[in-house]
Amino acid sequence: MESTVENRLQGTSDVFPEDHIYLTFLKKVFRHELRKNGFKRISTPLLEQTSLLRKIYPENQNRYGLYSFNTKDDIDVSLLPSASVGIMRAYMQNEVFEGLQPVYYYYMERAFRQNRLRKEYYTIGGEVIGESDPVIDAQNIYMVYTALSKIGLGDDITLKINSYGNAKEMEKYSLELANFFENKKQVMSEETAAAYENNVFAPFFSQDEDDKILASSAPSIVKFLKKDNKKHFEDFSLYLTDLDIPFIHDHTLFFQEGFYTNIVWKIEDSHGVELASGGRYDLLARSLGSPKDYGAAGFSIDAMRIIEKLKKRAISIKNKDSIDLYFVQLGDEAKRVVFPLSLQARERGINTLTSLGTPSMKEQMLKAQRIGSKYVVLVAVMEARSGVFQVRNIEAGTQEEVKKEDLIDYIIGKIGKDSLNFYEPSKDLVQGVVVEEGETES
Repeated sequence: MESTVENRLQGTSDVFPEDHIYLTFLKKVFRHELRKNGFKRISTPLLEQTSLLRKIYPENQNRYGLYSFNTKDDIDVSLLPSASVGIMRAYMQNEVFEGLQPVYYYYMERAFRQNRLRKEYYTIGGEVIGESDPVIDAQNIYMVYTALSKIGLGDDITLKINSYGNAKEMEKYSLELANFFENKKQVMSEETAAAYENNVFAPFFSQDEDDKILASSAPSIVKFLKKDNKKHFEDFSLYLTDLDIPFIHDHTLFFQEGFYTNIVWKIEDSHGVELASGGRYDLLARSLGSPKDYGAAGFSIDAMRIIEKLKKRAISIKNKDSIDLYFVQLGDEAKRVVFPLSLQARERGINTLTSLGTPSMKEQMLKAQRIGSKYVVLVAVMEARSGVFQVRNIEAGTQEEVKKEDLIDYIIGKIGKDSLNFYEPSKDLVQGVVVEEGETES
């Protein structure tokens, strides 16, 4: 029978367990780097009011587009294309600026953009708000560069940096670009030429090779930088040099969001695939409606691109969900013996799975082999009644009889105490003083 189920939306992805092993690993790596540098996790809604986002992503300039729709109570909302706007909105709405500055946040969120090739992004990133010192940007790069190096990608990544200057410098530079590109529109790709009418930076965003060549011959913004911003960029470059992080000054590096100032950067592989990007956006708060600017710098990594690269390099992740013991049962009587025994094995720290339901012996054995279980216990009606089980060592291909009451100690002896898993998240709970309803703390 032919299925009538619709396919997933092109540009999105189904992330199955084998990919979540990589995704969980990446989260652990970056969470470790971020937390030891003082970052704390923040989560903001994936939905924001479209009117807020349009201040940053004008409809006539945004080649990605927003996913927007009206709610039942007639509010126009959009899915977030990046976490930075939501975090800055939360920072201002909750008056976080009244506390100690700067604040260090990290996030692990999905983002959505109306792009032909990709519409959904798994991002991990950090934001520092309340400080304009370029050492913050260098620190952000150091964390990302270090993390990528630790996971085996350090020999295939390149850091590119550029400066945006401030708003006045960018305005003068935009006029220079307009003069440079005006008589060259005929050599632009059709898509870039159309986008150029609303944004003179369009050639810098194109993936067309001819557009890239044209952009590379455009003037650099550096000559428009005044003393303070020139020093800001030079100091940033010196910090990177002090940290032994190699970089290339790429004067064609710009981002489509219009709130960046001074520093922008990206890390790409040898094929030009962008793995991470970031920069300074001191103008974002005012762009969203704040009466003043707040120094801010952030970054994000593209988790799925990094996972794809790890796979291509044949880098696998140690699976901590590996199974040491698998129970195969036949019949209700065997199931009543196996089920509680498997729970006891888990309590003793053995990574254990049980085949519940009513699959055949063959199906259960295939599953045990597929998940890589080290030992399989075979329990049918006779074993359930006698209390003597057949225990099979999958790797060695051997089989022994073991009494029910000896089984758990037998398995622990085989796999070793170092393999036992006693992790229990609830142990992180700390009991405070309970304040009864109607009472107040003294």
